[in-house]
Amino acid sequence: MLAFHSDAHSLALPPGHRFPQDKYRMLREALESEPGLLRLQAARPATESELALVHEAGYIDAVMQGRLSEAAQREIGFPWSPAMAERSRHSVGATIQAARAALEEGVAANLAGGTHHAYSHKGSGYCVFNDVAVAARLMQAERAGLRVLVIDLDVHQGNGTAAIFSGDDSVFTLSMHGARNFPFRKEASDLDVELPDGCTDEPYLAALDAALTTVWSRLATQPPGLAFYLAGADPHEGDRLGRLKLSYAGLRERDRRVLTELRERGIPVAMAMAGGYGHDLATTVAVQVNTLSEAVHSWRLWQTRR
Repeated sequence: MLAFHSDAHSLALPPGHRFPQDKYRMLREALESEPGLLRLQAARPATESELALVHEAGYIDAVMQGRLSEAAQREIGFPWSPAMAERSRHSVGATIQAARAALEEGVAANLAGGTHHAYSHKGSGYCVFNDVAVAARLMQAERAGLRVLVIDLDVHQGNGTAAIFSGDDSVFTLSMHGARNFPFRKEASDLDVELPDGCTDEPYLAALDAALTTVWSRLATQPPGLAFYLAGADPHEGDRLGRLKLSYAGLRERDRRVLTELRERGIPVAMAMAGGYGHDLATTVAVQVNTLSEAVHSWRLWQTRR
């Protein structure tokens, strides 16, 4: 299975910053230690014209030329640097490449991505450009009539993605997230499922099953030709910011159910690892390795049907 990485550009973060940028390198290195599991490739950067399918020209220019205001940088959570701009472009590029690979092979992944708090006109919550939105719009531009499903299981609501696709019936957005977690002012997805603090495996999986049943019912007459799955590690019980209490086994079962339902319906899926802020980053990486192992299993089953 193809997976794309974009961890070559380091953010210039102050000491004690909460963003866990080391996890991206740690995940790639963990996967490199298992030869044959994935075909790892360095991502190419998204072009400015690709970004412009979603983002306003003035905002793209501000990011690329270092013209973000202090307030804009605070909302994103990163100080501007050339590496910040390049890292953001490469992360979007990785999701674009994963989407193309998924359409060819059934399943592919970005080892980062899931920057769902970015709006068309601004960044927010450690998200500069919205990788899934850009990749979805580009795939639609390349394949006339393509319908897209976004399954966002990061613990935080995908507010930027919901806003970008609001009123667009060619993209269905599902967000399942902590009710009391960031962002505190949420947008309306096509389907929002809010979870209480402390939610454990059993009620979480029951809510997921019900949400997917609703999705398939609402899309029965116009099924999607491509899905994006934001497989956040932050619902894990060891996450600093998640507030939920899922186990390793519960998250692996979450991934298995999503990937199985998509495969059984013949819907290719591009995955993004999205959030994960473990007290111990090795915990977050372990969750993501499990997610990608389930993805590889699903990818192998896709190959048997071709």
